[in-house]
Amino acid sequence: METIVFDIGETLVRDDRHWASWADWLGVPPHTVSALVGAAVVQGRDCVDALRILRPDMDVAEAYHARTAAGRGEHLDERDLYPDVRPALAELRALGLRIVIAGNRTVRAGELLRALDLPADLVVTSEEWGVAKPDPEFFARVLEVSEASPHATLYVGDHPAQDLFPAKSSGLRAAHIRRGAYGHWWADHPDVTETADWSIDALTDLPALLNGAQRPRPVFRSVPSGA
Repeated sequence: METIVFDIGETLVRDDRHWASWADWLGVPPHTVSALVGAAVVQGRDCVDALRILRPDMDVAEAYHARTAAGRGEHLDERDLYPDVRPALAELRALGLRIVIAGNRTVRAGELLRALDLPADLVVTSEEWGVAKPDPEFFARVLEVSEASPHATLYVGDHPAQDLFPAKSSGLRAAHIRRGAYGHWWADHPDVTETADWSIDALTDLPALLNGAQRPRPVFRSVPSGA
């Protein structure tokens, strides 16, 4: 392996404050939003559908800009990182691997992530690229910035339909992390366990795996319709 590419939400960054901020904006209890996000996850839907259930007539993009204009826009700082992020990225980089962070986030999120000065060679978001997962073009861009062949590039993420399956379809290796609602709920789905080259519980599992402590499982090509 030469390059490790990381998803952002619920791989590196906790989403609890993100959803709590939307609850505050909409004037509903945070647990209401959390429950609806969970319902979307188990149904294999986009978690943003939780907001559309609460406000069916709301344009989420317009509401995002309204929040920003009101001084209640996006926030992301050290508190939002999972505690294993810095040590894992630093150790992987010390092994000589190229570290890229690339996921579905806004331009502002990219700016905030870069301000954290993580041990990474590149931090980029879907909005900065103008294409989002699971579009194959996103993973084509991942391969461009990985500076390695598909087989030598590993994509790490929690979401089967947005991370695992499209990464594998694009020829990359893929690790599924049991983290966040999608990561936990879908972790034991047969198509997830058969498709992932590795399944991990923490980012700090990666260095030992990539040093040969465990060999990847064979790839199963089918994609579940519900994930």
